[in-house]
Amino acid sequence: MIFSRRLANAVRQKQTPVLVGLDPRLDQIPSALKTGAAPAAVLERFCCEIIDVVARLVPAVKPQVAFFEQYGPDGMLALANVIRYAHEQGLLVIFDGKRNDIGSTAEAYAAGILGKRSAWGADALTVSPYLGDDSIEPFIHAAIECDAGIFVLVKTSNTGGAMLQDLDANGKTVYQHVAEFVQTHALRTKPEGETYGQVGAVVGATWPQQLAELRATMPNAWLLVPGFGTQGGSAEDVAAAFDADGLGAIINNSRGIIFAYTRKEFAKYGEANWQRAVEAATVDMVAELKKFRD
Repeated sequence: MIFSRRLANAVRQKQTPVLVGLDPRLDQIPSALKTGAAPAAVLERFCCEIIDVVARLVPAVKPQVAFFEQYGPDGMLALANVIRYAHEQGLLVIFDGKRNDIGSTAEAYAAGILGKRSAWGADALTVSPYLGDDSIEPFIHAAIECDAGIFVLVKTSNTGGAMLQDLDANGKTVYQHVAEFVQTHALRTKPEGETYGQVGAVVGATWPQQLAELRATMPNAWLLVPGFGTQGGSAEDVAAAFDADGLGAIINNSRGIIFAYTRKEFAKYGEANWQRAVEAATVDMVAELKKFRD
């Protein structure tokens, strides 16, 4: 079953498009988890205990590779264990590595990351488009071969992204050109009779007007929407990302969920009950998004 269909089924099953980002900053992890343990082991335990909480509530998680990679081989082994554990708990895994390169290098990235038979076994991967269309083709090919998915950076949530993405290029912004490319390949990878293909897009919640514009430009692409919560995006801001059936987008929340015990609205749980804060924050986000999907 291709990724776009698996994702749609998972969103329907869990009745929410919430995506939990696993961005394990060591200095914010509860102190009880850090006693006497090496950093990589702390990250692994923290992420697996988050998965224990959210697996019944959400369809997918998105580990950010950099937080593991900074600890070298031990960190990457921890990432592999987290991905494996997430799959064991029935979650889809989006590998947030923003990979790209040319020719055989792109092929190697794609072969190593995408699909159950790869080294990392990820269901989907974030991809940068700024080396051009021939650099993305190996990822599309691998996604087709492995029933996986890719999410191409189109309009990112950070303010600095506008420096390049909003530039005018032959009467359109750069992000509009990239969006049209994504739509072409979403159609190319879409099974007959279905709405969505295996090529999706990253579009930030911090740009609600552009999010609505890009939903219209890419009607056959799943949208991965970062920027909810801590970065300022709201449930109302992301409403335009969904289709009439409440599908078509997954809304990421990282710090606002995994470090919820540090937020004033969940302070009552305290550091000792940080997992209860994770659960409460996830349930709250599910409820907030529901208001704008029904």
